[in-house]
Amino acid sequence: MRPLRLTARIALLTALSLILFLLEGFLPLPFPVPGAKLGLAAIVTLIALRILPRTRDAAAVLLLRIFLSAFLGGGFAPLLYSMAGGLASFAAMALLLRHSQLSLVGISAVGGLLHNMAQLLVAAAVMESSALLLYAPLLGVVGILTGTGIGILAQSTMKKIKC
Repeated sequence: MRPLRLTARIALLTALSLILFLLEGFLPLPFPVPGAKLGLAAIVTLIALRILPRTRDAAAVLLLRIFLSAFLGGGFAPLLYSMAGGLASFAAMALLLRHSQLSLVGISAVGGLLHNMAQLLVAAAVMESSALLLYAPLLGVVGILTGTGIGILAQSTMKKIKC
């Protein structure tokens, strides 16, 4: 892929990811769990992992979205949590996409689980409270459920745009 075309795709995917992230802020929380979100921006991350030529190009989409969302209204704490969850889930999904037979939905479910677990570990460290880890089973289930939903949405989106 030519450099200009690649840069344009990264910019477009970053913008889409940021729009989904911001849109999600207007949706009512579907779970009675503090901090639980759908993670709509992960749809774009999954698509980026599939359609961009290198893993680092998809990582650029993720990192740009994390930093831009923190700049637009997050601050340091959300940046810290987003970075932990985003990098943990991204690393797992990138590895699984290349080295497993799991479907995109299964890979996304693993990503959702690891995203929540990484954020929970950061929260426990920041709050200096291992009691927060009692939320792990609940957040694990929520992560798998949201990851599955995100995977289904990413898969159907890719079929529609013929990726």
